[in-house]
This record gives sequence, structure tokens and C-alpha cells, in this order.
Amino acid sequence: MSALKDRWVSSLVFLLFCASSIPRCGSVGLQQEPSPQHYFSGLEAGKASLAFFTPSVSAGAQPFLEQIESSAEALQDYGISVVKVNCPKEDVSRYCGKENALRKAFLFRGNRLIREFPTDALFDVNSIVANVLFALLFNEVKYVETLADLENIENVLKGKSNVVFAYIPATGTAEHRAVMEAAFVYGTIHQFVLTTEAALLRATSHDDPDVSSAWLLFCHCQRATDPAQPCRRTALGQPLTLLNIHRHLKLMGAPLVTEIAQDPEKVSTVHLQLGLPLVFILSQKETYEADRRTAEFLAWQLLGKAGVALLSRDLVDLNVLHRSNVALKTPDEGMPIQYLVLEDTDEVITLVEDKNKVKQIQEDEQQQEEEEEDEDEKENNNQDIQDDQVVEAVSRDKKRELPLEQVLVLTEENFHSSLSKAARTVVLFYASWEAVSLAVLRSYSEVAALLKGTPGVLLSRVNCWDWPGVCSQENVTQFPTMKIYKEGQQPVTYDGMWGSEELSSFILLSRVSCPLKLATMDEAEGYLRGEFPSELSSHHHTSLLGVFSAATGEAREAFEEAGNILSGHVRMGMYFEDDALALSRKYSVSPPALLLARSGGRSVEGIALSKHSVQDVVQMIRYELLDIFPEITVPNLPQYLQLGKPFLILFSAGDISQMESKEMLKLAKGEAQQAFVACWLNLEKTPVGHGILRKYFSTTPPLPVLLWVNLHAGGQVFKFPPEQSITEMNILSWLEKLQAGLEIPSSTLSEEDWKPPLPAYDFLQMMEPSVPELSPHVSPHSGDTPAQQPPKSPGGDAVGGDTAGGDTAGGDTAGGDTATREEPSQESTAEEVGSPGRDLRGTAPRLAARDKQGKRHSEL
Repeated sequence: MSALKDRWVSSLVFLLFCASSIPRCGSVGLQQEPSPQHYFSGLEAGKASLAFFTPSVSAGAQPFLEQIESSAEALQDYGISVVKVNCPKEDVSRYCGKENALRKAFLFRGNRLIREFPTDALFDVNSIVANVLFALLFNEVKYVETLADLENIENVLKGKSNVVFAYIPATGTAEHRAVMEAAFVYGTIHQFVLTTEAALLRATSHDDPDVSSAWLLFCHCQRATDPAQPCRRTALGQPLTLLNIHRHLKLMGAPLVTEIAQDPEKVSTVHLQLGLPLVFILSQKETYEADRRTAEFLAWQLLGKAGVALLSRDLVDLNVLHRSNVALKTPDEGMPIQYLVLEDTDEVITLVEDKNKVKQIQEDEQQQEEEEEDEDEKENNNQDIQDDQVVEAVSRDKKRELPLEQVLVLTEENFHSSLSKAARTVVLFYASWEAVSLAVLRSYSEVAALLKGTPGVLLSRVNCWDWPGVCSQENVTQFPTMKIYKEGQQPVTYDGMWGSEELSSFILLSRVSCPLKLATMDEAEGYLRGEFPSELSSHHHTSLLGVFSAATGEAREAFEEAGNILSGHVRMGMYFEDDALALSRKYSVSPPALLLARSGGRSVEGIALSKHSVQDVVQMIRYELLDIFPEITVPNLPQYLQLGKPFLILFSAGDISQMESKEMLKLAKGEAQQAFVACWLNLEKTPVGHGILRKYFSTTPPLPVLLWVNLHAGGQVFKFPPEQSITEMNILSWLEKLQAGLEIPSSTLSEEDWKPPLPAYDFLQMMEPSVPELSPHVSPHSGDTPAQQPPKSPGGDAVGGDTAGGDTAGGDTAGGDTATREEPSQESTAEEVGSPGRDLRGTAPRLAARDKQGKRHSEL
């Protein structure tokens, strides 16, 4: 198995069990309770627990206790605790007083009994986990006995959802456990159905299945929009394990046919990521409909074995023979795509199932290809370019040597000793084989040059490929990870953008205590002017000062804890001396309060600190640090998207004029600013804005252009009348028309979901746990909802979808460069496509007269 496949399968397991985002401290064991009274008094509403009541000394229960203790960690993954309750001799209650009760385990949700299990039914870890999850998911996982029961469920779900039907010879087995664990994870997406009836399994299969083995069928009911149309069923061809079920469901959820409009060498689909080949049907516009039917017919035959894509010659310039009609891309890293000439779909199926067939076909055609190949065709030198922009960039610069002389290399031998060489040691944990790590290593080398000579800061790195023990000990669960170590304190983990500017800013801010405690009024005033502390005086950061009196201890504690959370991201100070009241009154507020100094202290804003919880303080600080009329860029876009508000955005070909800036700033500071984000985007600094405008309109409109885009409710785009000047009065009048429904949207964003190409590149998700969510309804600025409410249109994606989902996640900027994710046409049934789908040369007569040099691939 290739390294790419190994990494993909590992990421699936981590994603399934959420292990990459929920670190654990120590192992989970069997909980002990001294008495039933202690156990029942500690039960939490909605939390499930499996309890075993036994006398203090019970030799007969020892084998069962060993198995139940072994299952504790597995059940903990699903939020189920396992408890052994000791029964005092004098206890004669229901659970302790009867001998038969001592031979049972009891499953509770809160203090409500869900199920009693005889201990002989819980004979090992598999039976315990399977039976417990089966009991908890009793209402979600349907048990059926007859074919009519299964078909009734399918009929109800047609056009709505898919069905996962599993047959197990007996409950409590490893296969039963795998099905129930999959149902726990995917039960909200698919309807799970279970049976132990062998007759039902035989009724669902045309062959004579082995009823002694477990089976799983995926029933494609969501595609069956016609009530009379049966749900297609695709069997899992591998043993019934959790990983195989997960893999099967991922394949069943992929598009039936993917339409490709880019270099096939750069294409990556879920099939390739899961170790399966990808078959390309080469097409062109003249034969598109026939080729599409062929691809759909073939995709159903190869479902679960290979992916099928439709590759248009009209959109991609291929340096291959015109008569080639099929291409095969294998998941093996470094293997080039094979372009072939096949007669019908049976040959394609044989090609996928028999790897030797590829070599045979290639040998037969090799001589003919050499004779027909045009002398002017260039050799394709891009075979080694990868399917991801980050990987491609690293691949192109793989011979470039990074200037890492200023970065200390750490190993198992010198890791701990090196942490004491400086006041703060910055450590980058990376993997030398992983593309994102190498891209970040390039940014890290730039940071080293920027911070060269900075006192008290040591930059270092650990290659986790060489020293996995160090990375495991430091709880590094993803690559890359950057931590800052200070002696006697827990390391601080970086969770922001990976540009050199963001990294260096975080490192510099981490040098100063957060919040920094100021001792005198002069220090506080100097802090607001940006002159204190001296190590940050040359760096322009907005300063935030918390002012507290002796009577505001609760607010002060919350502010200090918020500083610990925001360390490295925010410049925070606090002042709580006797003259704090005089300082706050200078800015027309009373303690507890925040003083916000922008632009080097030339303007100080006083803000009352009304809420005293840590979460509220963190939210308030993050909100107050946002610009009033910001320039939108790729790094800062997520902060403003989190507000959940529509965007009033001015697109400009450069810096906006002073008049436009003045009018937009007045609008942003006015009463209506609570309801939307007034902002602007400079297409010279952020070229992705051109792609955004092309998403909104067929061509780029004359600039500047002012747009209202409701990204969170329908995606309607309204264009400010270009004949009107951009003034506060004109804009407010226009917004009133929008609210009254008198304006027609210029365009509506697609509901297509813009996701990163792989879970490993979902950088926004990696950042999300440490970024407190801001309420889209209540603003910390004011408790009142403004009277003027611009219209709420149905939601779409982030400003054009491309920026948030593609650029940030490491994917393509424009949606057209990625594989089409639309569901394939459901109008063609198997019978309709069966005949034209089998012959790959069905459209040859139409093109024979046009192609005198040979048969093109699109004669399919």
C-alpha cells in the first residue's frame, strides 16, 4: 500500500473516532462505586452507564468483570461509562437483594433503566459493545424479519435517504459490533436495518449467499424518486469490519459519475484516496449524451470497485492518441495514467478486475502507438505533479534548499535540554514526507530570518518522521503543529494561519504576559500609546487595557483567564490600582471596563464590561478588535464570517477614494451597522476577488461596485445602482428598498457545498475549536436591535464560496477547477442505459466522416 493510501486510511480512523481533536489523558478503566446509593446519586441526565452490582467479594463474577473492564475504554468512545457497584450485605434492594439480579448488568440513561443483560450474554468485549449500542440505538436501528418489512422501510425512504441493511448470523459477534458502531456514527445520515434471519438474506440476493457469514448491503433509495422504482443494492465485498463499512459508505456517498474539466493527472477523488482505480471515459460535446449514458452504466457495474469519470477533450488538451477512448488512473503513487482503446464496457470491467489486462492491451498497442504518434507532440513532463495545490507547489520547489541555519534541530537526545536554552522555545513539529508540513517549513524559515537576534526566543524544529517518540510524548496529533515552551508553564499551541507574518506576530506577542499587569498610571497611559512594554513598541498592534476596581474581582478574574486563552493573538494589559477609577473616568466609563487604543493610542475608546464569564469576555474582546470598516482578505475573512451577518461589500480595483471611505465609515458607525458587515475588498491585494465577481456576474462589472450579499441565508446578490454616487444617504435608501422587496437580485449563489479536497486540509476546522463562536443575533456593542433591518435573503456560501472553501482549505480558488460534485442524472434506469452503454463505439458513424486520421475516443 502506498504512503498516500496509508495516510488516508489513518486519517479516516482518526476522523471516525475523533481522536485527532479530543486528546486523552491516560486510559479509561472500570469505575468503582462503594454502594448503590453513591451510584444512583451521581447519575447525570441523558448520560448512559452500564452497571454491574456485586457483593464486595465475589469470585464467580471475576471472569465477567475482566471482560467488562476491557470494554470500558471502547464504550467510553461513545459516552458510556462502565461502573462496578459494590453491594453491602445488608442491602436488600432490587439490584442487590436478589441472587438473579447479581447475575445481570443494567444499562441506564440518566436514572432510567434501559435494558437488563444476563451476564452470560456479555461474554467478551465485542458482545458487550454490540449489545449495549444495540439497546441504546433501539429506536434508530430497525430490526426486520421479512422481505416485506425491509421493502416497507425502503418505500418510506425513497427519494429521501439511503438504507444500510446488515445481516449477522448471531448477535454479540464482532460483526454485530462493527454494524452498531457504524450506526452510532452514520445513523443520522443513513437508515440502518438489521436482521439475523437467513431467509431474508437469501430473498435479497440473486445468488445463494453464505448465511454463515455476515453481509452488508447499501440500498440506494435516495436515487429512487419514482415510488415504483426499486432501490438498487450494492453489497460490501470485504469482511464486515468497522473500517470496511466506513470505506464502503464513503464510496456509496461519492458521485456516481464525476465530470472532469482539468488535467487528469491532478484529479483526486474518494476512490483514489481509498486505494481504488479511477476510470475515465473520454468524451467530447458531439457525443456527450451517449458518453454520459455509457459512464453511468459502467459506474453502476463498478460501484465499490472503481470510480468513473467523464473527461472532456474539448476542455482539456490531452497529448494522447485520438483513438484512445478510456483512461485508467491507479492509486499507486508515481504511476502514470494509462490511455487505452477498448471495444465495450465488458473490457473496461475486465480491465478493473484483472490488472494483467492492462499490460496485455498496452503491449498490443505499443508498436501502433509509436507509428501514429505525431513528431511534434511534447513529452508530458508533469506526470509527477500532484493533485493538490500545496503538494504541487512543494513538488515544483523540491530541489530548493531552505535557509534553516537559524533553526535548531531537535532530537530525542537534546529535546528536553534545549527547552531551557532560552526564555521561550518555539518548536515546529512536522513530517518530512507531508506536503503541508514542507510548505509551512518554508514560512518558518522566513520567520527565522525576521526574528533573527530577538532576545529570549529560540526557534527549533522536530521531524516527527525521524523522532516519533518525541512527537507522541508532546501529544502532537496532526502535522504541522507549533508550540511555544516557557519553563514552568504548559506549552502554548498555535492555531492560526500559517503565513510568516501571522507566525512571527504570534511569537512576538507570546513574549509578553497576557494580560500584562501595569503598576502605575504612567505605565497604563504609555501602554495605550503603544510605548510599553518596550519589546513591542516597534510593532503596531491594537492595545486592549482592562481597568478594574477592588470591588470588581469577578470581572478581573474572568479577564485574566481570557488573557490566557488569547495569549499570542491579542495585546492585553490590566490596571487595578487605587487610581483605576480616575483612569476609567477619563474615557467616560466606570470599572470594570475595557479601553481600546487603535493607531498607536491616538484614539482610545471606553467600553463597559457588563458580562463577567470567561467565554463572554473572550467573545467581547474578539468582537471589539474587529475593524469597523475592514478590508477583507483571505486571512481575516473567517473572523467576519463568524458574525453570521450579511456583507455590504465594496469591490475596488485599488485603494478606495477618500470620499467613498468617509461615507462607508459613516454607514458602518451608524445605527444600521448592527445588522450587517460593511467592508471592502481590494482586487489588487486580493486577486481572488476577480473570481468572486465572476461567480456573481457573467463578467466583471465596472469598478468600484457595491454589493449586498447574504452569505448565510440564500446567497442572493444585490447590486447598488451604478448611476448613483456612493453616499450614506443613497445606500440607506437602497437598503430600505431591499427590505421592502422592491429590488431584484442580480444573481443567486449556488447551493453547492465548497469543501476542502481532503479532511487533512480543512484548516478552518483545525482553527475552530479555539475560536469562540460569536452570536449572530446579539452584538457586544449594544443590547438593542437596530430599528433598520435590511432584508435577509436565503443563504449561500462565503463571499463567492471560492475563498472560504477552496483557497483557505488548500483547494482550487475557482470552483470550475475542481471535480464536479453534482449528483448524476437519475432519469436513466439500468434498462435504459443497458444497450447503449455496452458498446463503446455506438456513436462512431456520426464522426467517421469528420475524422479521417483515425477513430477518436469520442466515438463511444
